[in-house]
Amino acid sequence: EMTVVSLIMLENKEFTEHRIGGVSYAPAGTVDGVYRDGEVKSAPRGAIADIAAVAALCNDASIVGNDADYEPDDEQDIVDDQGNTVGHRRSGDKKKKKKRKKNGLIDVEKAFERVGEPTEAALCVLAEKLGGKAHFLEGEHMDSRTGLHVNVPPSILASANVNEWRSAHPRRATLEFNRDRKSMSVLCDYSGKGNRLLVKGAPNLLIERCSHVKTRDGSVVRLTGDLRRKINAQVSAMAKRPLRCLALAVKDNNHLEGSLQNFKSSSEGSVGKHPLLKNPAKYKDIESGLTLVGVVGIKDPARPEVAESINQCTTAGIRVMMITGDAKDTAVAIARDVNIFPPKTEGEMLKAYEGREFFLKTEEEQLELLKKDNIVFCRAEPADKQKLVKMLQSLGEIPAMTGDGVNDAAALQQAAIGVAMGITGTEVAKEAADMILADDNFSTIVAAVEEGRRIYANMQAFICFLISCNIGEIFAILIATIGGFPEPLTAMHLLWVNLVTDGPPATALGFNPPAPDLMTQRPRPSDEPIMTRWLLTRYCITGLYVGLATVGVFVGHYLSQGVSLSQLANWSKCGESWLPDGGPAMCEDLFQGSGRMLPQTLSLTTLVVMEMLKALSAVSVDTSLFRVGPFENPWLILGVTFPFLLHLGVLYSADLGAPALAESFGMTPLTTADWTTVFSWALPILLVDEVLKAIGRFLNAKEQKEREKEAM
Repeated sequence: EMTVVSLIMLENKEFTEHRIGGVSYAPAGTVDGVYRDGEVKSAPRGAIADIAAVAALCNDASIVGNDADYEPDDEQDIVDDQGNTVGHRRSGDKKKKKKRKKNGLIDVEKAFERVGEPTEAALCVLAEKLGGKAHFLEGEHMDSRTGLHVNVPPSILASANVNEWRSAHPRRATLEFNRDRKSMSVLCDYSGKGNRLLVKGAPNLLIERCSHVKTRDGSVVRLTGDLRRKINAQVSAMAKRPLRCLALAVKDNNHLEGSLQNFKSSSEGSVGKHPLLKNPAKYKDIESGLTLVGVVGIKDPARPEVAESINQCTTAGIRVMMITGDAKDTAVAIARDVNIFPPKTEGEMLKAYEGREFFLKTEEEQLELLKKDNIVFCRAEPADKQKLVKMLQSLGEIPAMTGDGVNDAAALQQAAIGVAMGITGTEVAKEAADMILADDNFSTIVAAVEEGRRIYANMQAFICFLISCNIGEIFAILIATIGGFPEPLTAMHLLWVNLVTDGPPATALGFNPPAPDLMTQRPRPSDEPIMTRWLLTRYCITGLYVGLATVGVFVGHYLSQGVSLSQLANWSKCGESWLPDGGPAMCEDLFQGSGRMLPQTLSLTTLVVMEMLKALSAVSVDTSLFRVGPFENPWLILGVTFPFLLHLGVLYSADLGAPALAESFGMTPLTTADWTTVFSWALPILLVDEVLKAIGRFLNAKEQKEREKEAM
């Protein structure tokens, strides 16, 4: 949350900085060296009072308090100077209050919220910390630790002084913010003394339009060249901390244009009819000859997790470009804080461009600069975002753009992925975006990238697993056909494998966890197919082994029965061109009915076991099974166990009282020796897959190095 943490004003011919305590939007905290409430009242024309006035009046935001957890024991009316009841104060048993609230205090994190822009909300809080206007708070006890009035509910504390400022000095006109002059001002009625102009804006432009500066005691002196250099140096130092700086200035009634000195808007259209106010091009002239009253430094801290998220982006090959309205010094300092730029080193060249600096370069230079590295664009215009997106797309990049304002809509729509802020974003931005960020947190985008990569990897594992299984079945039938052997698998067996033993493991692969190196991989080319050449080659090799093992266990059974390979190839001529041991009658026992059922059961079971093992190995496409084990995905364990138990149930259905079930599937129970044979053929698939994964990791590392060289 934005918080004003520093205030600069002129004291004894020097610009002095005062630190400001407090965090969040709670009006808790004090300004070092400034007595709360006292100075605004004792010196109403001094710099402190004017700073409070600009902060409260040149502002469209407000702070609201939440009384949901506030439970007064004994209520008394709070009455303002005019005798109006504005709320209730809490009194009564303090010990009882401490039991309800930790240390007897309000939970400041939850009790105060902003309505409006965060920068303006921070200024409202500053006005409350300076105080001096809400006289009904004067006698209240203030907690020394929080700086809050203990006996006043949050709904009153939130904007007590700001509301008094706005009630005492009603706004007559607003000179809206303009990106050319980078300032906003309001014309306010100063209680019978005519109107006064209150201005806030970017120091680099607003100080140029100031001719005088007000000291803390209220005297006004000319803003000399020496004073300008001093204040600009302090602003630059604050920006590097980094603080977002705003200059605050006023223009008294006697310096205003005659028609504005006592201007009162009688209706909504009267402002638009005024010759000076109806034309925004003249606002800069109105906001000239100003008196500088102070400069505030606003801390806009990034979330603690953002710096690590930027590091993750860098590791993942994602470049980050920051487009901000801040001054260059502030933007660069923030970029360093969140790791967009590295820590400061001597002689470094950073890609940070202010205003039109980048776009004044030739198109070739612009495109060359955009090809690599993180970049910061300061004092950028809304249209610049769309230009940058188009240029990045022309380079073949996939740009994702974040935004929250109406002016961001065009860039959000132009980007490959437009991301609108869900909390602070406008409806226009949300409509233009492809995705809405519910928590406005950059780290959520990085988490979404990881999740997207995980989903893609799981889709790849799912598709490749099914394809490799089918390739294995095809090779099995093909090898048997070429060899002239009896068919090792029947149509029923193939149907059983595809529907029962392939489906559950493949589905479970969709729940694979992210690979350990997932966010260290470079982005894949957008035109890369999900089944790459290497993956197709890899699964053809594993499929070939599956086919060989399926046929091998089938052939091995016949060899153990004394049938030679050449005899098996001519099995249909058994009893004619060759005779088995036992005579012609043995031909039927070997190749028909129950005689073929056992070798086919061996082939089918070997195929099922290999596919279960392949599914366990597919928990990661390239990472070794020893690094990411199958137990990382409990659904995969279930997806492998369930179909395997079904297969065992059919195999041993006779023991379960349903012998016809196994016969209908053409299966027969296996002995311990048979299972030994099955696993001796099936287990090597893990070794084959591990070797191919290692080759894949080598090829991926080589390809990644080549991409990095191209990017340099």
